[in-house]
Amino acid sequence: MEKRDLTRPLRRGWTTGACATGASRAAYEALLTGQFPDPVPVHLPGGVRPSFALALSEHGDGFARAGIVKDAGDDPDVTHGALVIATVRHAPAGSGVVFRAGEGVGTVTLAGLPLPPGEPAINPMPREMIRAAIAEVLAEHGGNGDIIVEIGIPGGEKIAERTLNGRLGIVGGLSILGTTGIVVPYSCSAWIHSIYRGIDVARAAGLTHVAGATGSTSEAAIARLYGLPATALIDMGDFVGGMLKYLRRHPVARVTVAGGMAKITKLGQGLLDLHSRRGEVDLDWLAERVTDSDLAARIAGSNSAMEAFEHARTAGINLAATVTEAAWCTAARALEGGGMALEIVMFDRAGGLLARSGFRDAH
Repeated sequence: MEKRDLTRPLRRGWTTGACATGASRAAYEALLTGQFPDPVPVHLPGGVRPSFALALSEHGDGFARAGIVKDAGDDPDVTHGALVIATVRHAPAGSGVVFRAGEGVGTVTLAGLPLPPGEPAINPMPREMIRAAIAEVLAEHGGNGDIIVEIGIPGGEKIAERTLNGRLGIVGGLSILGTTGIVVPYSCSAWIHSIYRGIDVARAAGLTHVAGATGSTSEAAIARLYGLPATALIDMGDFVGGMLKYLRRHPVARVTVAGGMAKITKLGQGLLDLHSRRGEVDLDWLAERVTDSDLAARIAGSNSAMEAFEHARTAGINLAATVTEAAWCTAARALEGGGMALEIVMFDRAGGLLARSGFRDAH
């Protein structure tokens, strides 16, 4: 595997929405003129105007098809290298631009998303970008703009298994995403977008309790603890702050934050982004949670959070409860004013319950 040159800046990429826009523009121009623009220019919302090379161009009886390979830059995007295809056909007069889901693009089945159930999972901003690109072609080449735009991603249904689409009620494939058209490396915007949409779906379903988990073990454990349905489970990963701040604006009655020893400790330390790049477990902070000086020294000299908690357990000290309470205080500040009851739950690596704060109003 080729290593990235760490001396150069991270390279930005393009969203599936930007690729779908370029493919749609190229296909519509070919439908009208018989010629594919290659490369095809795309006008993005922020004023950037990239041009994309076509990886596929096909003209047939009543349709034109173009494809662009998504380049996510240096971001570890699951759709990097995917072929985004637009097939354009004429539609009845007065139809405008009608969107269809092709192979590998999902269909919305649950309320709460920006699109109603039954619609192809082509998000509002990519739709707006595609309509704008179609309008540019109309201005240059004429036509009536009444077309069917079918977006497909071959293999997208398999790729979607690595996303949260299934939990959001998007079946059959991927979503066409992007608000700016640009992928910022390691911004994890798709993950954060999924957190927001997960909360929207839960609220639309009338759920009054959602649980955000830092990983699969804590998620399974909290689901068992409360018997929560999949739509109540928010795969927040390290983005506890992003989840809580969105909930503050879009509240539910009860919120649980669940995680393992290390993640809940970092939340207790005051961190709202729990990724290692934002900060490590502070063993000295953990040591300060106990009053016995010998135990504190052993905790401070531990090799990991797990070892530190084991030292405390052996000494008969419930360090997990103390840390969970500190984590509640951090999370409550992020939820303040939302009128919700908040709980923090800590699990061990096997999903065993270590401590829970209990629900209290996050004033």
